[in-house]
Formats: sequence, C-alpha cells, structure tokens
Amino acid sequence: MPSNAPSVDTPTFGVRANQGLLFIAKHWLAIVIVLAGLYALLPFTAPIFMRLGLTSIGNLVYDINSPLCHQYSFRTWFLFGEQPAYPRQAANVAGLQPFETFSASIIAADPMYAMQNPPPNLSEWNPDTLMIARGFRGNAQMGYKVAQCERNVAIYTALFLGCLIFSIPRVRRNLRTAPFLLYILVGILPIGLDGFAQLLSEPPFSLIPMYESSPLFRTLTGALFGLMNAWLALPYLAESMRQTQREIEAKLARRQERLAGRFAA
Repeated sequence: MPSNAPSVDTPTFGVRANQGLLFIAKHWLAIVIVLAGLYALLPFTAPIFMRLGLTSIGNLVYDINSPLCHQYSFRTWFLFGEQPAYPRQAANVAGLQPFETFSASIIAADPMYAMQNPPPNLSEWNPDTLMIARGFRGNAQMGYKVAQCERNVAIYTALFLGCLIFSIPRVRRNLRTAPFLLYILVGILPIGLDGFAQLLSEPPFSLIPMYESSPLFRTLTGALFGLMNAWLALPYLAESMRQTQREIEAKLARRQERLAGRFAA
C-alpha cells in the first residue's frame, strides 16, 4: 500500500452532506408529521397557558403566531369560556352571542381603550375595531382565544391529519397525487370564494353586500384546503424522496468501491 494512502475512511464535507440528505430522504415523512403536528397544536397551548396563569408563556405563543395570522377575536376559537367562538353580529350565527355583545369587557381589558370617552364601538368596521379584536386575547368570562384563526387552525390540523393518514403503508403505496382540477374545485374554490367575499364586502372595498363567514364554514373550507394540499403534495414528495434516496445511496456506494480499490492497491 502506498505510504500516502489513508488508513481510515475520513468522510469529507460532501459525504457528510449526502449522508444528511439520505437521512432526510429516508425519514422525511416522520419529519413532516412532527413539524405539521407542532404547527397545528402549538396555537392551542396559548389559551391553556393563560388559563393556568402562565401569562408570559401564553403571550409568547400569541406573539410567535402573530406574524402568521390576523388573530381577530371574532374569527378565532376560544377555550375555557362561555362560548367556543364570538363571531361578529353580521355572521348571524344562531346560539352564539356576537362579539359586539362583549364590548365592555373587551375594551376594559385594554386600558388604552377603556379610558376613552366615548369608548370605541366594536360594531363599526374601522382600524380601532380591528386593532382591539387582534389585541384582545381573552378574559375569565369569555375564555382565551387560540393563537391562530379558525381557518388557519382547520388548514394545519387537516394537513397534519392528512400526513398521519398518508403514513399508513397501504395508503402510501396506492395513493396517487390528486388531479389538479379536483384540487382547484375542492381545495381552492371554496376557500377562495369565502375569503374574497369577506374581503370585497368590507371597507375599503365594500363592493358587495356585507358578508361575514361563520366559524363552521371557515373551518370547513380550511379543512378542505389542508386535506387537498396533503393529497396533492405528499405522493409527489414520496416519489421524489425515493428517487433522491436511490441516487445518494448509489453515489455513496461508488465512493465505497473507490476506497476499497485504493486500499486493495
């Protein structure tokens, strides 16, 4: 053996990178399930922390989720209160007192607004109303809101459930990517119509009569969108990761053959 030949196999940076990619390619679904589960479940910890009196941790969870969601209280689920949701009066949801009914307790929770005379009118659609609805996180009477809106909660929970279903071996072997037209009709169209109808009915557009979606309809359209995204993406990702795994394993095997040849020489 030549004196300058290595006596041991010392992986280079490229080899380590390939080994890392191989690990991801083999375990990508478990990684996606963990990340989707954390993203779906984390918003529910905020009201739990608030209920337990751990307000600093609860507020941190709200703050982390704030850039990802509007967090309007009238479009968000609540835990530990009188109602599971407090939709706007415009939604006309039977059996639920509207958000505006709780104006006094909501405004009293924020000294900046409680000291105003007259206090803000939550039945109006203006920047103050939206700021109050976004900033209000709950109280002992109403409970505490989940850190993401009803639609987002449905999207990410459905995506997480879709990943769990796809992890079943029989499903994973037989499921093919969703037809794109079906994805548009079931996944995109309902959530798009619901969202744009709300947007176009509100100031500054006000192009159509006032429309406010209900918590259940936002949940339904969000869940359809999440499930259809899982159906569209996961089979494609599975095939892509299988191909990546084969290519990296072949590359590492060729390297081992070259090293074996050098040592044999």
